[in-house]
Amino acid sequence: MNLTAHQAKYFAYELSKKVKSNSTEKFGATLMDAKVDLNPHQIQAALFAFKSPLSQGAILADEVGLGKTIEAGILLAQKWAEGSRRILIISPSSLRKQWMNELMDKFYLPSEVMETKIFNKRLKKGNKNPFENKDKIQICSYHFARNKAEYLQLVSWDLIVIDEAHFLRNVYRTGNKIAAEIQQAISPYKKVLLTATPLQNKIEELYGLVSFIDPNTFGDLKSFKKQFIRKEGGIDLDELKERIQPLCHRTLRRQVTEYINYKNRIPLTQTFEPSPKEQELYEKVTDYLQRETNYALPLAQKHLMTSVLRKLLASSSFAISGTLSSLIRRLKKLINDYNEDLEDFRREMEEQYEGFDEDVEEWDQNIEEIEATFDKENLTAADIENIKREIADLEGFLDLANSIQHNAKGDKLMIALRKGFEKLQELGANQKAIIFTESTRTQQYLYNMLQDSVYKDKILLFNGTNNEDISKKVYHNWVGNKKNAHRVTGSRDVDIRSAIVDTFKTEDYQLMIATEAAAEGINLQFCSMVVNYDLPWNPQRIEQRIGRCHRYGQEYDVVVINFLNTSNETDMRVFQLLEEKFSLFDGVFGASDEVLGSIESGVDFEKRLIQIYKQCRTKEEIDRAFDELQEEMREQIDERMKTTQEHLFKNFDAQVVQRLKTTLENTKKYISKYEDWLWKITKYSLQGKAEFNDRDHSFVLNGQSGNIAPKGLYSLDKKREEAWHYRLGHTLAEKIIESSKRLETPVGKISFDYSSNPLTYKELEDLKSKRGLLRVTNMKLNSPAENLDLIVFSGITENGEVLKDELCQFLLTLSSSFKTSGFQADYNKLEKNYQVQKQKHLDHIKNSDAQLLQTEIRKFEKWAEDRITSTELDLKDVKNKIKELERQTRTENISADDLLEIQKKIRKLDRKKAKLRREIFKVEDRILEERDQMIDEAENKLNRTMKEQELFTIAWEII
Repeated sequence: MNLTAHQAKYFAYELSKKVKSNSTEKFGATLMDAKVDLNPHQIQAALFAFKSPLSQGAILADEVGLGKTIEAGILLAQKWAEGSRRILIISPSSLRKQWMNELMDKFYLPSEVMETKIFNKRLKKGNKNPFENKDKIQICSYHFARNKAEYLQLVSWDLIVIDEAHFLRNVYRTGNKIAAEIQQAISPYKKVLLTATPLQNKIEELYGLVSFIDPNTFGDLKSFKKQFIRKEGGIDLDELKERIQPLCHRTLRRQVTEYINYKNRIPLTQTFEPSPKEQELYEKVTDYLQRETNYALPLAQKHLMTSVLRKLLASSSFAISGTLSSLIRRLKKLINDYNEDLEDFRREMEEQYEGFDEDVEEWDQNIEEIEATFDKENLTAADIENIKREIADLEGFLDLANSIQHNAKGDKLMIALRKGFEKLQELGANQKAIIFTESTRTQQYLYNMLQDSVYKDKILLFNGTNNEDISKKVYHNWVGNKKNAHRVTGSRDVDIRSAIVDTFKTEDYQLMIATEAAAEGINLQFCSMVVNYDLPWNPQRIEQRIGRCHRYGQEYDVVVINFLNTSNETDMRVFQLLEEKFSLFDGVFGASDEVLGSIESGVDFEKRLIQIYKQCRTKEEIDRAFDELQEEMREQIDERMKTTQEHLFKNFDAQVVQRLKTTLENTKKYISKYEDWLWKITKYSLQGKAEFNDRDHSFVLNGQSGNIAPKGLYSLDKKREEAWHYRLGHTLAEKIIESSKRLETPVGKISFDYSSNPLTYKELEDLKSKRGLLRVTNMKLNSPAENLDLIVFSGITENGEVLKDELCQFLLTLSSSFKTSGFQADYNKLEKNYQVQKQKHLDHIKNSDAQLLQTEIRKFEKWAEDRITSTELDLKDVKNKIKELERQTRTENISADDLLEIQKKIRKLDRKKAKLRREIFKVEDRILEERDQMIDEAENKLNRTMKEQELFTIAWEII
């Protein structure tokens, strides 16, 4: 196809234009680039969040499993493409790396996890605020955001995403310091909150979440309670629903089954009984952990350290032995005047139990607190004697652990794998399994054991360091393979994860033994069996593990194998809770939103279990404690609140499904256009520098291209792993678009070849052998709230007939040739037509802006009404109290003393009534003044400046 410079220039402006926030076209370019499947509900959610430039943000509350991370990723990619690159993600610490990997894998967005070591290192290097970074998206945990709130509020954030935002729903409570401090630090900036459970226990939680986004949606907590939580009338659900609709978007799983084929979870339980030695070790360590005083476990961290030791004890004798050695060394250093190296201890704990740093943060503790309790000067002679006895006990436990060469649970693993693979064979799924353990020592034990079996040389390891010989070999082979050249990032941490996952996908490997490092940030849809060799007590972590395989894209049901110690009453009750109350292991969707949301934090649930392990010794005590815990959970998962949530967030299914279909069709149409334009402009720009294959939309950049991009194979196909994914965000495409915008486009005549075009266009048929004029102008309409580009077409025939915009756009996609000579035509008619076309676009934008402003005005008026109503209700309450007291004065046989006391109360209330009446007028004036100020500010945000740039004017003819 022949293309002119005029067409290339036009395509360049189309590919880089900024469109209205509520347009389906908004994310066309972003979705063309992203390596995600096109799911319309995710596009709808992203459009909802960006629908108004005046909006302060949104709550995206799709049911679990619908991909809220993808929805947020679309928003982030769009912001990034627009050059708004001060972006922050706040998430639970366990999800930080998952965010980092998802952003890079699916959206090519660079990001970094901001944590204490990196933060302090940059401060020491003179970086005054390490959060200030326009080159990478910043990701941090809730606790880190709270601890560094003073730095957060100094950055002018373009967008903040808060994952698992239900953790913040109780921000309205005075005691919730973490939520309150984060809210204060980020209050001025646009935010997107992600949560499957926007409402759990109290209607006030909705007030808390909404106040995070826009404090002007409701008056204040006092007026919210008075208006929406009326004792006499219940909750005013209809008014509440109307208020939150502009802010909260929710799609249900049943509405998207046309697009997503959900698979089931099939649970298998492998029971085992510890050997006598293992049981003896368990009982001795358990007795030790139940002591009132443990010098090896600092008081500040006793619950946390107890949790870690119990997990390692349940994992394997090999796991607990390493930690026992560490505790012994620390106690010996303490009484022998050696310097206690805090960093050494942290490193040892992290090596043996990779989740240690994460647990420290999730338990809201500081590793440095350990130091304070290990001060030699504070120890008495009695303390030193007690420490020596504790060392002797620990050494006894260690000797016992080291004498155990085989674990009963490990011996049962072979049986469990055989059962699981038989099930996979029935399903027709790949014979692959991921085995999760919480300990690197257990991981090595299992690897050695399985290497001596039928699985020899079919096993991969995955952990936080990936420094084992097998991992190094896999990494070396992956990096050295030419087909991965375009995927190598240069970061070993990122690349080795990709290398292990890609290698596991091949037929050469059947098992992956992984620590919690694999529970986040990797996708294993090609694997259909998850083995929980060690079962975490945190339900959210279990859900994360299973979610590596049981996720969108999985073609088979997923087998979930759990190990259960039948000789341990507490372990069995924990398993019962996880299986029956949380429904983690079977069904289509795993744990329900309501159940996972009800526990607020898996760490809180874990802490409750630690208390039971610590305090209960007999079967009766254990049963009683677990019965109480289950009753608490039953109350938390309140049916009444579920009904309320359904009413508030319910959409009509038929409407939703139809809207999703329309969104899908429109988005496909835009993506097809963008791909076509990018392909054509690339062929035009790289003539002589690349060899193009039109059939599969790929090209090979050759030696004539200079240094504009790496040489090799490029493809628009996202799934071609041997080629660079060519996309709008690729540096080569960006260079081509920018250079095409600067092309010279002189006045002349373009002949459009319609006869060779395979598509038919009815209105174009009527223009055959005709000619006319065409002007294309780029109009920038910028405002503080939104920047907008409009491409205005002004096309006429020589007889003065006006061409529709769609016809002009189609003309510019045809094969063509250009000549500098034109023909005589009436350019005045073209100018008149251009002014008409321009005004049509401007009127549309003005009407759209007026609707946006109208929505804001209604919101501010409701806010003012709330505040005024709250004051009026106070007055009403006082009047009712006076009436009640006056009624009491008319009681028969009332005593003089009682009458006098009542009259005193009435006089006091009368004074309060008079004061409230006076205050109401002042309050109304002040509130209405604040309302008017808010409206003025919203109006100013939409004041647009206009700049016109003529791209070209040409004469045309159709041949």
